[in-house]
Amino acid sequence: MTDNIVEKQLFTSFKAVERLLLGPGPTTIHPRVLQALSQPTLGHLDPDVIRMMDEIKAMLRIAFDTKNEHTFLVSAPGSIGMECSFVNLVEAGDKVVICTNGYFGDRMKQVAERAGAEVIAVTSKWGKPIDPQDLEAALKNHVDTKIVGFVSSETSTGVRNDTKALCAVAKANGCLTIVDAVTTLGAIEFHVDDWQVDVAYSCSQKGLGSVPGLSPITFSEAAIDKIKRRTKPVSSWFLDINNVWPYWGSFEKRAYHHTAPVNSFYAVHESLVMLMEEGMEVSWSRHTENHRYFAMKMQEIGMEFFVAEAYRLPQLNTVVLKAGMDDAALRKRLLLEFGIEVGAGLGAGFGKLWRIGLMGYGSNKENIDRLMKALGEVL
Repeated sequence: MTDNIVEKQLFTSFKAVERLLLGPGPTTIHPRVLQALSQPTLGHLDPDVIRMMDEIKAMLRIAFDTKNEHTFLVSAPGSIGMECSFVNLVEAGDKVVICTNGYFGDRMKQVAERAGAEVIAVTSKWGKPIDPQDLEAALKNHVDTKIVGFVSSETSTGVRNDTKALCAVAKANGCLTIVDAVTTLGAIEFHVDDWQVDVAYSCSQKGLGSVPGLSPITFSEAAIDKIKRRTKPVSSWFLDINNVWPYWGSFEKRAYHHTAPVNSFYAVHESLVMLMEEGMEVSWSRHTENHRYFAMKMQEIGMEFFVAEAYRLPQLNTVVLKAGMDDAALRKRLLLEFGIEVGAGLGAGFGKLWRIGLMGYGSNKENIDRLMKALGEVL
């Protein structure tokens, strides 16, 4: 009967083509990480997996530069780190200031509102950083604000916000801080403890150079204290840190929470091992040096950057398309003829900008030279 309704099809194994990923993420993955991903699957409560998870926590503390005990992975992409931060910290009616100067700052505002916050927006023009003085003024006008949130590396525009300065203003006004470090972690300088960041979340597939699907996150003791003092339960069962932490915490016997993506844990573990081998400061320098090389090559062909050099991200480069350049057609040629992916602009930048990622394993001069050679053909 089924054969009469649905035509039989012959399905075969999927084989991915090789691409050079130079978009806003994911990045091209090192063979060591892919090899780690392919190891035999173990149960998510296997003692070897628990040992590996403890090592992941230790390495994430180094990557975030924090002593926070509550530093772990959320089993979903970076956007879930944003959700996790706000649903845990925000109670209905909490006044929250969100600084927004791009697509992902706007998303943070939406997430905060859905978590029940009364949101006050501090805005800056896309392509410009948030002015700490604007945040100061907003907090003076809203003295009952409890949380300040912002994106440290705005992926939509390639702007680097001054995390240290913004957190200092927030702390001086008695606020907790939530910082989006999705395009930051592993690629540029970031110091959770010294910069007074209470909650920071990131992703696995950018600066860490691993597979997509996991969100590193860290909570300060002040943030954990606010969560413990909630008058109502966290609205999300899955993201409630009171539920998930017993799976990650320092317990002799871990408590079941969910069936964790063990093979993805392998991959992140290996990418963190590689980051520890390279060293945080060396990784930051590599990203900066490769950006400078790329900027020189762009200048040679008359292409300009959207963001001023003083607050430009080295790992996420927004390049302005020249008049007459067909965005979609050129990106299609790069992809299909040369196997290179670059990212389109978001929001007002769509059709006007390219977002070129040089992050993680993908940040090297060989990749830049390959892109420049392909651009010489398509332009």
